[in-house]
Amino acid sequence: MKAPATFILSAALALAGSNPKAEGEVKAAMEAFRKAYMSGDKAALDKLTTADLSYTHSNGKIETKAEFIAATTSGKTKVEAMDISDATVRVHGNTGLFQAKVMIRNNAGGTVTPNNLNILHVWIKGPGGWQLAARQALRLPPAS
Repeated sequence: MKAPATFILSAALALAGSNPKAEGEVKAAMEAFRKAYMSGDKAALDKLTTADLSYTHSNGKIETKAEFIAATTSGKTKVEAMDISDATVRVHGNTGLFQAKVMIRNNAGGTVTPNNLNILHVWIKGPGGWQLAARQALRLPPAS
């Protein structure tokens, strides 16, 4: 019995879209970003983000690269935890999409704020490797 053409096409597209090496590179870039974000490593954040970064917080605030790095490295807020779960990575050419649930715990002057988020990071591969070009975050109900 012949397989339906739509099934064969779907299977071929699914296989063509799978790129384990690139997906692993995006995951590694995300982990490097997580570490730089938590430690406030300005040089690493600069290297890991595109010049035209659009960084959107769960409250709707949008920051440029300069604003994001300044806020992250100012020392006013310390990231105590950034736990990533349920991550998926899809790569389309030189674009990687990293989507996950993230629990971030920030400490601003002794006030600890937990944020349960769903994030989407858009990574672009260029001559310097994978760089974060855009981030969107959606606040989820508090984790139980």
